[in-house]
Amino acid sequence: MNASMTRFLGSWRYGAAIALLLVLTCFQAFAQEFASRHHRIQLAVVADGLENPWALAFLPDGDILVSERPGRLRIIRNGVLLPEPVQGLPQIRATGQGGLLDLLPHPDFATNRLLYFSYSANFDEGVTTHVARGRLQDGALKDVDVLFRAEPASSGRVHFGSRLSFDKDGYLYISVGERGQMQRAQKLDDHAGKIIRIHDDGRIPEDNPFVGRSDARPEIFSFGHRNPQGMAVHPQTGEIWTHEHGPRGGDEINLIRSGANYGWPVVTLGIDYTGFTIGEGLQHMPGMDDPLHHWTPSIAPSGMAFYTGESFPRWQGDLFVGALAHRHLARLKLAGMVVVEEERLLEDLGKRIRDVRVGPDGNIWLLTDHDPGQLLRLEPMD
Repeated sequence: MNASMTRFLGSWRYGAAIALLLVLTCFQAFAQEFASRHHRIQLAVVADGLENPWALAFLPDGDILVSERPGRLRIIRNGVLLPEPVQGLPQIRATGQGGLLDLLPHPDFATNRLLYFSYSANFDEGVTTHVARGRLQDGALKDVDVLFRAEPASSGRVHFGSRLSFDKDGYLYISVGERGQMQRAQKLDDHAGKIIRIHDDGRIPEDNPFVGRSDARPEIFSFGHRNPQGMAVHPQTGEIWTHEHGPRGGDEINLIRSGANYGWPVVTLGIDYTGFTIGEGLQHMPGMDDPLHHWTPSIAPSGMAFYTGESFPRWQGDLFVGALAHRHLARLKLAGMVVVEEERLLEDLGKRIRDVRVGPDGNIWLLTDHDPGQLLRLEPMD
């Protein structure tokens, strides 16, 4: 081997070593290890540069959808955030806590391409929560149809809700906040502060609890809610679980029952931001459902998912909840409907966790509510 070839190979080996070091450095920068009681875990950054992302959804072809609260629907394909947002969204009014909110593919999305989404928009000289669906084709939503509008609208900028879930029978559930006007949650002629149940095409189920009553809106399934921003279907029972923001304390997890009253603002485990009591100052009352679990002080919960994957076998059946105020991922181990263990994960991350989903890969996927926000993937290191 001549001298020039020796110098070339030496230079190549040096360059390869530097390249490998750069790859490892990049990996370390985008994957962090965190402590957990039952698994060794790491957190990887999948996508960055999102503006206040609110919800994510997995599509059968591997694409990931992300809603940005200012009113954009984004596609992440093969780990890359596509530069152009999805076209065809209706007019969205991003005000206060409102904007483009939850995303939910139809159970038969692979064949019908129907995507459901919630958002705030102008209506009747105010603004309110809407739910629409459209057919996602070629990077655009087509045939968009508004299925539900929370009435009456108001000028408020808070407590729009709004999570979406299909139950095992194909009914669509919608959470609607009480818009910061707490007494509305107890009024049955008002959609605010309610869980709504409709068919997938917007029709009202005949067995909804208040159908046929002249003093109630027939879409209502349960009432007495403050601002529910988490909803999930129990993997064994098929029941709808939600969580909602309390004021100063009193964040709740609830099992949703037909016609049930969850108490807000008559009873609450929290107090007003001023320090005064709310309602009658009671924490329980006959005829009103108590929460399955609560947080005091408030963690400001958002996003919720039961773990049903295979990546974390010791977390099977656990409930995961994002926290905006205390900036962590809460893991709740359940014995039936009783929380028997709670662990706070990712506290050192210091990020507001807006959405929580279990991916098709069995990992836990998160959105951080920041500008820029991130799509993160929680993976095992076991």
